[in-house]
Amino acid sequence: MNKTRIEAFSDGVLAIIITIMVLEIKAPEKDSFESLNHLIPVFLSYVLSFIYVGIYWNNHHHMFQVVKKVNGSILWGNLFLLFWLSLIPFATSWIGEHHFAATPMSIYGFVLLMCAIAYNLLQNKIIKLEGKDSILHRAVEKDLKGKISALAYLLAIPLAFVSPWISGLLYIAVAMLWIIPDSRIEKQLN
Repeated sequence: MNKTRIEAFSDGVLAIIITIMVLEIKAPEKDSFESLNHLIPVFLSYVLSFIYVGIYWNNHHHMFQVVKKVNGSILWGNLFLLFWLSLIPFATSWIGEHHFAATPMSIYGFVLLMCAIAYNLLQNKIIKLEGKDSILHRAVEKDLKGKISALAYLLAIPLAFVSPWISGLLYIAVAMLWIIPDSRIEKQLN
């Protein structure tokens, strides 16, 4: 099957996810700068999640640049990824509204972990279809960044109950690890 529909659908879902997140930021009732103070955690959670959605969009785009065809398994794998990504607005809203409290921070980490697992599963389904000689397999076969990310999420989830700030720092560290677009695929194309 052609890959263009999966790319267009994914782009649309990711755009909706970002739209939902920004709509969760409610304007204050008063017209003073002080009335914005309670929105600081909400805005910070939005910024972090916007970066994460952007990272997934960027890497999804790079991955599908080297995909030649898709099958039903890849379609379902992509939907599984989009399902977990679609929970980011919920988790974002929860951590922002509750000022980065332990339980919301741990659930945020769980959602991020599941997004990472789903992305990895999708990547593996593509490699299974295209083979071990594919550009994608050559580009991601070591995947140290992916392993570090998953480990950070696994640590951050229980650490949220020790200190939500430790979890937050781990989430920020993973985002910083990925904020520079992954060049492994581009190197394989060149």
